[in-house]
Amino acid sequence: MFVQAVGTILHADVDAFYASVEQRDDPRLRGRPVIVGAGVVLAASYEAKAFGVRTAMGGRQARRLCPHAIVVAPRMSAYAEASKAMFRVFDDATPLVEGLSIDEAFLDVRGLERIAGTPTEIAVRLRRDVREGVGLPITVGVARTKFLAKVASGVAKPDGLLVVPPDRELAFLHPLPVEALWGVGLVTARKLRTRGVTTVGQVARMDPEALVALLGRAAGRHLHALAHNRDPRPIHPGRRRGSIGSQRALGRSRRSHEELDTVVIGLVDRITRRMRAAGRVGRTVVLRLRFGDFSRATRSYTLPQATAHTETILATTRGLLATVMPELERRGVTLVGVAVANLENDDTLQLALPFDRRGGLALDAALDEIRRRFGADSVTRAVLLGRSQGMTVPLLPD
Repeated sequence: MFVQAVGTILHADVDAFYASVEQRDDPRLRGRPVIVGAGVVLAASYEAKAFGVRTAMGGRQARRLCPHAIVVAPRMSAYAEASKAMFRVFDDATPLVEGLSIDEAFLDVRGLERIAGTPTEIAVRLRRDVREGVGLPITVGVARTKFLAKVASGVAKPDGLLVVPPDRELAFLHPLPVEALWGVGLVTARKLRTRGVTTVGQVARMDPEALVALLGRAAGRHLHALAHNRDPRPIHPGRRRGSIGSQRALGRSRRSHEELDTVVIGLVDRITRRMRAAGRVGRTVVLRLRFGDFSRATRSYTLPQATAHTETILATTRGLLATVMPELERRGVTLVGVAVANLENDDTLQLALPFDRRGGLALDAALDEIRRRFGADSVTRAVLLGRSQGMTVPLLPD
């Protein structure tokens, strides 16, 4: 088996991205606790995080923890422009860039020693170029695998650089808490910790079959491999996303069926416009819900044919919503999310005979063109008039 002699994978991640952009653009915010978003915290500066403020926390709780924080409204267009500028720096560093989100990416710098220097030198230069060219602090982890590079950047935050040499991989990894392993959330961590397993090293020393018995075959084998830093995945530049979705936080007040239907309409309109703009179609419609007690549920339905047709996806989403309405009425709902998965390119779509002459995708395409030319709100459904549809979060180009 081929083993890299040095770590050649970089994981680059901007620190507190939204908040860092706000501090960059407004000198009065620098060095002060900043919260982006009033109702729900979209981002918090490290000065605010020091008081316990976290992303996705309710705004009221965040202000109790940090009463002197400065709360600013999100500026999604500014974040999108900052992301584009940052990825231009990444692309200048190496042609092998795999974006994970608008503020982080993997970079493969293998084979660039003669023209660009060692991986460490490239990482140092990358941090400098992002700081000078984009004005943002960025943390970089350098390691032999994608998994370990991401762990390294997490340990190095904020505004740091951490290189994990191959001969020190397990010495670095094994003392870390089990939550450092990809795939270990609250439930899995609780299962491990109740059995006295608190560190990655303890996971590595467990019998693989015991892990499988505890967590299931896929999760058990996955975690055992990561605990030994076995992660053969290469960098995939230009990889297209597997799903396109959007969500809306609703607060704690009760919502009628009509109000939830309006939310779903707005989400589906937004998602299907994104799909058609990206030339994607999908088969699986997913409805995600967060109840009043903050527990979550997911419902999905797979269509017989991939589509980006708004009315087809909306009808499917409404059907999924109808199945859970009794539970929503009983428990309340604080978040609704919709996604379309099992995506493929629309040029591979098997065309169906046009028995339905009510407009279909032709109408969608006409509406998309009007919105492209005259703005997203130039034409809308009557039921959405005067209603906020929430923020449009910037995404990586697909």
